[in-house]
Amino acid sequence: MKSVPQSRRRFLQQSSILAAAAWSGPYLARGKDSPNHKLNVGFVGVANRGGADLQGVSAVTEHVNVAALCDVDENYLAAAKQRFPGATTYHDFRRLLEQKDLDAVVVGTPDHTHAIVSVMAMRTGRHVYCEKPLTRTVSETRIVTDTARTSKRVTQIGTQIHAGANYRRVVELVKSGAIGAVQEVHVWVGGGRGGLELPVGKEEAPASLHYDLWLGPVPEVPYHSAFVPRNWRDWWMFAGGTLGDFGCHYMDLPYWALDLKYPTTVASEGPPPHRYSTAPWQVVQYEFPRRGQLPPVNLTWYHGGKHPEQLSPEHYQKYKSGVLFVGAKGRLLASYGSHVLLPEEDFRDFVRPEPFLPDSIGHHREWVMACLGGSRATCAFDYSGPLTETALLGNVAHRVGQKLVWDAKKLKATNCPAADEFIHHVYRKGWRI
Repeated sequence: MKSVPQSRRRFLQQSSILAAAAWSGPYLARGKDSPNHKLNVGFVGVANRGGADLQGVSAVTEHVNVAALCDVDENYLAAAKQRFPGATTYHDFRRLLEQKDLDAVVVGTPDHTHAIVSVMAMRTGRHVYCEKPLTRTVSETRIVTDTARTSKRVTQIGTQIHAGANYRRVVELVKSGAIGAVQEVHVWVGGGRGGLELPVGKEEAPASLHYDLWLGPVPEVPYHSAFVPRNWRDWWMFAGGTLGDFGCHYMDLPYWALDLKYPTTVASEGPPPHRYSTAPWQVVQYEFPRRGQLPPVNLTWYHGGKHPEQLSPEHYQKYKSGVLFVGAKGRLLASYGSHVLLPEEDFRDFVRPEPFLPDSIGHHREWVMACLGGSRATCAFDYSGPLTETALLGNVAHRVGQKLVWDAKKLKATNCPAADEFIHHVYRKGWRI
């Protein structure tokens, strides 16, 4: 199970091949994009989070035809087929992509298969909606982001809370200067995954599960119920733990409000890194450079019971997960559904700016309408790619136990060659992007 770092040269070669081949796939979307056209959509992953995406996209009934369903679990697939009897079913997503009438693909699989499904779908001309985080590794994220740009496909990451009204009001307050210039942000979530030992003993995969297809591109790991179907987030070979799971949701808010992109340094505090299992708690320090007229920003991430010292006990009781913006003229505390300006007495007579960010028509619906030629999806991969890379870099810093000096252009921690092992993906024979 030891991984081998992919060389920088090989990564660049793969990226160049992808860019050149972006339109070489045999099945290009049919070019009928208009608000009156029904989008033929294929779904890879139809239960759990994938099931929620199936529900969300198919709810746009006037513009969506559920044309194909794919899942490696026969029971999940059979249940979805009952709901959508007209859809063609598959266990292998590669066979789904051979269905010529598909316009778009929704990727609701575990993290370790996000990249390969998304890239292959875009290379064959399909628009893509992919669950967060965009990928399992930093190098995969960059390839997915570059492929979206060169293929000119409509993309959206599954950060559904981005569509909520509360996030929009928070972004408006920050961008309008309500709390002054912001150079410090704290982001925390209450839970923590991982901190486990590899399971012992041999188990047989359920008869309904095509386990080899579930593994997809990652190096072979014997089946165990500690991995499938629900606990794969606890293990590095499949996911990125709590930071990989929630980083794209909660860091999305400062990314949007402060126009963040790539950090310049990343340092992580946590328990001793485990070879296989993700970190049950972390405190990660990110430094972001100046962006035009906006000052540099220090962003700190916390999970596993850790939270910022600046948070009062009363506010922590109410905001077990949240974001705290620290500005020159005040602070702004936010969660998914609420926010407050602090100190409250200083903002008692504050007049809020007129809303200037239009309400979303719905996270899934805006992707569907963008595929049909409408407005651009708000969480396209050119936005969510850097967001995902930032979250994943916190895990890289944890695993090497060293502060990283990050060169985003070269995809390199310039001070830490050992980080390459955790930055670059390694696929087993027969799988590649």
